[in-house]
Amino acid sequence: MDAPVYSRPAISLITEGLSPHNSALYIGGLEGARDLDLLKRHGITIVVNCAINLDINFVRSPSLAEDGARCASGYSDIRYYKLGMIDGSGSPDTMMLGGYYILQGALNQTLPKRETYPFKDGGNVLVNCRSGRSRSVSLVGLFLHKQQPHLFPTLDAAIAHIRDKRELRQDEWFETPKPMLYEAARRASDWIDLVEARKAADAAS
Repeated sequence: MDAPVYSRPAISLITEGLSPHNSALYIGGLEGARDLDLLKRHGITIVVNCAINLDINFVRSPSLAEDGARCASGYSDIRYYKLGMIDGSGSPDTMMLGGYYILQGALNQTLPKRETYPFKDGGNVLVNCRSGRSRSVSLVGLFLHKQQPHLFPTLDAAIAHIRDKRELRQDEWFETPKPMLYEAARRASDWIDLVEARKAADAAS
């Protein structure tokens, strides 16, 4: 039986001081992610959507209008990244690893100063899924553990911190995050160690 879904903030501040732009990281659900005024108030210019069953159209002034079967397209004030995990079993574990590097890339990209890249480097980040309880929690837990190990030396420590900041109550912890996503984050953590060790070896050779 599912735990009750409690009322909680639309978005929750999880951590600050992420390099290279001293960015803050938030978690939220659909209502937080689709609220442009809320994102603006918190300096959020980057959204990483973990959910496969949730799409958000951030395009405000399309450069190409909707035309028959063709969708409108254009730029947005939000840099939008879509991962597309299932909230439960069904996603390859490597998607969690991919999500980690998507989030790292979103924070670290140096964008060309051209008309076709109308974004600034940096900004705060929102990681969202439908309710900000499982997919987002597992990915951000992995990210905190690997990016701020002095604060979160284990994945469990990172998840405990997120549960507190996101106001996830103890009777819903069994699914916040879902166990298979928690385990996917553990395996991704081991793979990241292998990747980083190989990068360090290559740099030293």
